[in-house]
Amino acid sequence: MKILHTVEFYYPSVGGAQEVVRQLSERLVKRGHDVTVATSALPERDSYVINGVKIEPFDISGNTVRGMSGEIQRYQRFLLEGGFDIMMNYAAQEWAMDLVFLILDQIPYRKVMIPCGFSGLYEPEYHDYFTQMPDVMRGYDHLVFHADDYRDTNFARQHGVDHFTIIPNGASEIEFGRKNETFRKRYRIPADVPMLLTVGSHTCMKGHRLCLDAFQRLEVNRAVLVIIGNVFSSPGEWQRYARSVWGELRGRNVSRVVKMLLRASFGGVVPGCLPDDRMRGRWINLRGLGKKRVLLLDPPREEVLAAYHAADVFIFGSNVEYSPLVLYEAAASRTPFISLACGNASEIAAWTGAGIIAPTIRKERGYVEGDPDIFAGQISTLLADETRRDLLAEAGHRAWSERFTWDIITSRYEKLYSEVINENS
Repeated sequence: MKILHTVEFYYPSVGGAQEVVRQLSERLVKRGHDVTVATSALPERDSYVINGVKIEPFDISGNTVRGMSGEIQRYQRFLLEGGFDIMMNYAAQEWAMDLVFLILDQIPYRKVMIPCGFSGLYEPEYHDYFTQMPDVMRGYDHLVFHADDYRDTNFARQHGVDHFTIIPNGASEIEFGRKNETFRKRYRIPADVPMLLTVGSHTCMKGHRLCLDAFQRLEVNRAVLVIIGNVFSSPGEWQRYARSVWGELRGRNVSRVVKMLLRASFGGVVPGCLPDDRMRGRWINLRGLGKKRVLLLDPPREEVLAAYHAADVFIFGSNVEYSPLVLYEAAASRTPFISLACGNASEIAAWTGAGIIAPTIRKERGYVEGDPDIFAGQISTLLADETRRDLLAEAGHRAWSERFTWDIITSRYEKLYSEVINENS
């Protein structure tokens, strides 16, 4: 098959969407397929063929609501003239998918849409965007959702769109097939000291504040909280982010600009604990911690994997998600998790048996929050119950190895693509 995947950012950029598309693209290449990824141009990308995947870069930024600029005509011409068998667009509300909508009925090959949660569904400025969305979805040959019960899947059902398949996310059997035991030694964390881990970019939406607040309240004498994340995974992403801010300023959407700048600058962690280069890789001392310590990191991927294996419990307090890869990665590493009911975390907990869902406060526009006292109580209880941690760990690892490795998931996409291409042909 000659396959086109589109996504706003791709390797070396780091993030959930990037990882999903990378895993699928590289594995499909290994199975003999011709795969191209259309994505943003990044100055730090030094090759246009990565592990067999062809990269077609475009200097474009924005989305339908914010406005789009750059090589728009070249991108649309590439889509129309590419001669692919099938195209998969990953993540709505980004130029890589939004620009497809304008020429959807002109594209001569099969088309698959993965909306990725519709994060703006409840935002007033996206009202017109989602008013048109049911017709857009009907224009695709097939849709894929990562959750059976979440806003994008439910939106489709509510509008009579039923040509879709549920394919969950997962974690790599290559990365998690062996245990890396170097993390505690590297950071001098004794084996008998409880270690908590959370992984997510330093934005105010990834729950770092809740994790820190809960950690301060933990009823333990000694413990370590490791926070792994980054502000922007590449200079190119920062440049596009700055353009988006400028676009909002030109549109005089002041409240949105303020939120964006706060998210980029302060990262949502407690005052005095900003995620800047001076603090990454260092122990952070906060008032009221006693012998508890916090370690803030932005390490290479191999060290992230080592942190998963070293942790006693993975904690996740994100305010908005779709299908968080980090929960699958916790299951793959035999690390039980405690998470808010963000995105489809409740489904992942049920599917894997690896985690506990904390009581969750649902806010307007689809965001969620947690109570740090309750979150801390659940963490303390699980840390004190080694038997339960072991049961969660083994159940999660077993479910992952049987259903949620990227190899298994890629087989499902390969089968789906083939069926869509051959349908009514």
